Amino acid sequence: MGQRIVQVDAFTDRPFAGNPAAVCVLAEPRDERWMQLVAREMNLSETAFLFPEGDGYRLRWFTPTVEVDLCGHATLASAHVLWEEELLRPDETARFYTRSGLLSARRLDGWIEMNFPATPATAVPPPPGLNEALGVTPRLVAKNQFDYLVELESEEEVRALQPDLTRLLTIPARGFIVTSRASGQEYDFVSRVFAPAVGVNEDPVTGSAHCTLAPFWSSRLGSPALTGYQASARGGLVRVRLAGERVFLSGQAVTVLRAECSF
Repeated sequence: MGQRIVQVDAFTDRPFAGNPAAVCVLAEPRDERWMQLVAREMNLSETAFLFPEGDGYRLRWFTPTVEVDLCGHATLASAHVLWEEELLRPDETARFYTRSGLLSARRLDGWIEMNFPATPATAVPPPPGLNEALGVTPRLVAKNQFDYLVELESEEEVRALQPDLTRLLTIPARGFIVTSRASGQEYDFVSRVFAPAVGVNEDPVTGSAHCTLAPFWSSRLGSPALTGYQASARGGLVRVRLAGERVFLSGQAVTVLRAECSF
């Protein structure tokens, strides 16, 4: 029998929206080269690999080109698959051992709530070439251990952005989180995420970016609980709740494909 792969659209309640992730639940660990080849073959922003460890699962995330330290949508997809495949009881908490420590997820009122580390960004001068690469003049630029966060004046400016990805590649960073306050009442802030350095030109919906967006917008809007919309072509909603050094990220997920692969 080959390896089963499940494709899930995360941070959405309908197929063909949100962020697609492939999930492989393994009986035992596989070598990194094999996992990277599978991720390249799937050609999604993330492929997640899980195998049993202790009271939970070891979880690793691969883009088509590299392994990454933190990924929200593929964690959401992984928890969804564990419950859907009846590897966990509906009321059981999913526990994941990762490069970013212990992460957990639980079902809550039709959503999946994940417990992630907050990754706040600190204001910095724009790095050389950033404004030219984005084609805008930011209100503020900040940086954490992974990414640059770039605040723009308006939601319209975020949605209209057409960055020069080749120029972005010259700036050392995993990715670039571009954000603004929302113009309407349906959600509190909007964002888009560009990460060409890890093989993802624009990520449809980025859970890990909201570990940075949550403390950023919580301090500005005066509330620990907010809703963000990632304004990519596919789009998706992420609820955030800041709790000290942790961020609770909530989203929905839909299975779109199951396959048995002969490798």
